[in-house]
Amino acid sequence: MISPSLPPLIQAQALREALAASATQDWLVVDCRFALADPAAGRAQYTAGHVPGAVYAHLDDDLSGPKSGRNGRHPLPEPTVWQTTLRRWGVEPHTRVVAYDDAGGPFAARLWWLLHWAGHTQVQVLDGGWSAWLQAGGAVEAQAPAPRPGSALRVTPDATLVLDTDDVRALLPDLGPAGGQMLLDARSPDRFRGENETLDPVGGHIPGATNRFFQLNLAEGRFKPAAQLRAEFEALLAGRPAEAIVHQCGSGVTACHNLLAMAHAGWPLTRLYAGSWSAWCADPGCPVAR
Repeated sequence: MISPSLPPLIQAQALREALAASATQDWLVVDCRFALADPAAGRAQYTAGHVPGAVYAHLDDDLSGPKSGRNGRHPLPEPTVWQTTLRRWGVEPHTRVVAYDDAGGPFAARLWWLLHWAGHTQVQVLDGGWSAWLQAGGAVEAQAPAPRPGSALRVTPDATLVLDTDDVRALLPDLGPAGGQMLLDARSPDRFRGENETLDPVGGHIPGATNRFFQLNLAEGRFKPAAQLRAEFEALLAGRPAEAIVHQCGSGVTACHNLLAMAHAGWPLTRLYAGSWSAWCADPGCPVAR
């Protein structure tokens, strides 16, 4: 398991000060704003104004790979393609990346997790996102930054962090309150129950899964204190080690928010079912609970 080498979160004032003194360190800010209902909205918001020097990461185009019909709505990007994207952004092994969005952190957390998966641990999420930046008096610019020099960064994905549908199917007998494994679903409680499903063709959840809505990690738009989150996740684990958790959601995005919250609470990274519910329900052989 990878243990983050930086605190997972950075506060807006600390980022302002760091960027002002960035001559001593290579920083890259990444704007991850996105709306599932309007995939063009985030880029439009970025064009209207963003953190100075920030590049834009589109969830579908940059932070996901091609869909096959069985691998979910937001498959992981192919490692070579992800490497090309990071090189295009000018990410070097020493580059400190900060990601932000305006939705409480799920899209920024996706980038944070993708970088850890790729072996680049110099990454943080801006706590409170875009609104925290504005509240801290951060500058805003509309023009795109000048291209950075291309890099020679090498991506080395950690396969131990990712499960596919067959892996999760094999865990089914060991899930549930008395099981040794835990599948933690980050979707809203109604979608977990199979109600109000608007994103996937089938409603429900994986049998034996436990629900932990990712928004529970936040208080007034920012992450709860580390000690509070640790107590909440320990209650969910009910004596199991953290390594027992496999995270999932609808498509492998908001699950990264729970991963980020656990890292903020002091745990190393655990596993992600990358295809999540959208891959599970696309397989007619997979059971569904409601």
